[in-house]
Amino acid sequence: MTKGTDVHAADSHEMIRVHGARVNNLKDVSVEIPKRRLTVFTGVSGSGKSSLVFGTIAAESQRLINETYSAFVQGFMPTLARPEVDVLDGLTTAIIVDQQRLGADPRSTVGTATDANAMLRILFSRLAAPHLGPPSAYAFNVASVQASGAIKVEKGARRAEKVTFSRTGGMCPRCEGRGAVTDIDLTQLYDDSKSLREGALTIPGYSVDGWYGRIYTGCGFFDPDKPIAKFTKRELHDLLHKEPTKIKVEGVNLTYEGLIPKMQKSFLSKDVDSLQPHVRAFVERAVTFTVCPDCSGTRLSEGARTSTIDGVSIADACAMQITDLAEWVRGLDDPSVAPLLTALGHSLDSFVEIGLGYLSLDRPSGTLSGGEAQRVKMIRHLGSSLTDVTYVFDEPTTGLHPHDIQRMNGLLLRLRDKGNTVLVVEHKPETIAIADHVVDLGPGAGTGGGAVCFEGTVEGLRASDTVTGRHLDDRASLKKSVRKATGALEIRGADANNLRGVDVDIPLGVLVAVTGVAGSGKSSLVHGSVPVGEGVVSVDQGAIRGSRRSNPATYTGLLDPIRKAFAKANGVKPALFSANSEGACPTCNGVGVVYTDLAMMAGVATTCEECEGRRFQAAVLEYRLGGRDISEVLAMPVSEAEAFFAEGEARVPAAHRILTRLSDVGLGYLTLGQPLTTLSGGERQRLKLATHMGEKGGVYVLDEPTAGLHLADVEQLLGLLDRLVDSGKSVIVVEHHQAVMAHADWIIDLGPGAGHDGGQIVFEGTPAELVADGSTLTGRHLAEYVGA
Repeated sequence: MTKGTDVHAADSHEMIRVHGARVNNLKDVSVEIPKRRLTVFTGVSGSGKSSLVFGTIAAESQRLINETYSAFVQGFMPTLARPEVDVLDGLTTAIIVDQQRLGADPRSTVGTATDANAMLRILFSRLAAPHLGPPSAYAFNVASVQASGAIKVEKGARRAEKVTFSRTGGMCPRCEGRGAVTDIDLTQLYDDSKSLREGALTIPGYSVDGWYGRIYTGCGFFDPDKPIAKFTKRELHDLLHKEPTKIKVEGVNLTYEGLIPKMQKSFLSKDVDSLQPHVRAFVERAVTFTVCPDCSGTRLSEGARTSTIDGVSIADACAMQITDLAEWVRGLDDPSVAPLLTALGHSLDSFVEIGLGYLSLDRPSGTLSGGEAQRVKMIRHLGSSLTDVTYVFDEPTTGLHPHDIQRMNGLLLRLRDKGNTVLVVEHKPETIAIADHVVDLGPGAGTGGGAVCFEGTVEGLRASDTVTGRHLDDRASLKKSVRKATGALEIRGADANNLRGVDVDIPLGVLVAVTGVAGSGKSSLVHGSVPVGEGVVSVDQGAIRGSRRSNPATYTGLLDPIRKAFAKANGVKPALFSANSEGACPTCNGVGVVYTDLAMMAGVATTCEECEGRRFQAAVLEYRLGGRDISEVLAMPVSEAEAFFAEGEARVPAAHRILTRLSDVGLGYLTLGQPLTTLSGGERQRLKLATHMGEKGGVYVLDEPTAGLHLADVEQLLGLLDRLVDSGKSVIVVEHHQAVMAHADWIIDLGPGAGHDGGQIVFEGTPAELVADGSTLTGRHLAEYVGA
């Protein structure tokens, strides 16, 4: 081989090749993605971007990596099925940085989710006085333990030696590192005027006939026919607090446990939001969470709270805003820990650089928004030494002010320049503009999408006649006239989180945009001061909790009127038309697919042979309404179903109303029976919006409704917001999208910065006044956007 001219065979693999991808709605998609470049995937919401990037490329990369581990290790890992694709080669290791919320475990914080907390603990174990012990002595996740016993030692002859073991942890013993203690209202657990046999227990699932009810009546520790009010102290203690004890009930060996430890395990150790609605309502009634009186919410033991460096304890350090903490760390000078100080400073600077300098390390990770969670995950990768890796991002600009998007773009380019392949699913034109390569999917959404409409450069996309190409340079203009307010919602002295006693009148009867950089206090003002309740409907960005059995029809309540209409037309009971009840196919239990676990290999989902994926028994499918059976109705897109239930034999006004709302929010392409787990983030939020639009609310509070929306869909959303306002509603939107700002009647801008540099109102007025004012960050970016 001659030097300089011929390319080494190893350097010829410059593309990730995908041929014949058919995951979800993809229609035999074939693309070639250049390696070590930044590729942006565009297209309307629901066009198949996530199916191609996450469901095909990233999923196969992860599956292949998992297969390199031993069979024993694979047994502990999630089993991934091979995506439906003919050829996938040139893959590199994929690191997915998505918007899934970080764990909502009460002991998970921003510090524990990154390396920052671990480095701080080492720092304090070396420098703090009085000296406590190893790093674990400053960890609120480690309990202090002392034990002693005898061990047999063989030194010629066997003899027993006494040993003591102790571990110093930093966990507060009272709240066990949670920062809050639970107080249980006993009156919500039982009615003390009744006996157990009369149904005294009022905890969900503890009825007299139920299994738990039978355990408590048959345990023999107290008389089940005696009212609880007449229990002795001993009996009441056994009912409420008895430690696990082996008993026999109805011939079955069991472990009996008092009501309170039982509740702690079954209800209180879980994330409250993940509980079923009736259980969640019970927990909210019966349990009050108060700040731990021993550690004042710091989660740390007394020793860890009183051991300090220059008068600052680890609790103080974790409570500081990260920008201040970085400054404090830079002020420390000790040669013995110089490398550690450098690494910690670098980690904290990454937070600031990525626009999260306003957080503190003790912030619970479950309270971060999707965009914040994604940026926290990015921090791990910024200092990584890995190269030739594929980084996959899901709309990294979500929740970012235009001012912060430039910084995010810089970070994406830095990852690329280290020699990595960066794949980004994105709608914002500012991020599409920095792409080396663009793949545009469409032309529509759902069944109308799933094809590649364009592949090439950003200039080529601009010149192409695709939906994205046509809308890429769209710029909303300021409204000539704005609506007049019909009243005002007065907020006085708002001081939640970083707000500094804010007084503001939010005008009613108009479209109000609350703006400001990430962390300036927008959500704190809107969600903390506008009471959700009578007449106020709040649509946040929290994930929809749904299993693979849930779909738009079940989530919106649409299935109820449809089931009743089928039942009435055929003279049978409604439960037959539920795939989760009597009508379910017995082979797949109404899921439509059969999941086969292949032990150490990837599990496989196959369409159920008996019902052919229809989810219902054959007998149920013989009942018709308007010439269609229930499975055909669930396979309809919303737009078709809207026409179907509007008139004739299948006229169901209640169903038609819900379908109209789904169309209004731009979900006309979704099929009624599509599993919720396959919906994109933008689709989920619009589904929530459609559901809430049916409520009798006068004030709508929306948190970034443009998240996950294509440029073309933003126009439709603005039309919907206008219709809501014109029908007499008040709409308050927390938003970063300049098109929504330009379209608003009134803007409340918070700032000037984030964290303790924010929390003040820096501007109130119309969009035109904000542009003319030009003194705030938002005003300058809006002026640039509208070309003023």
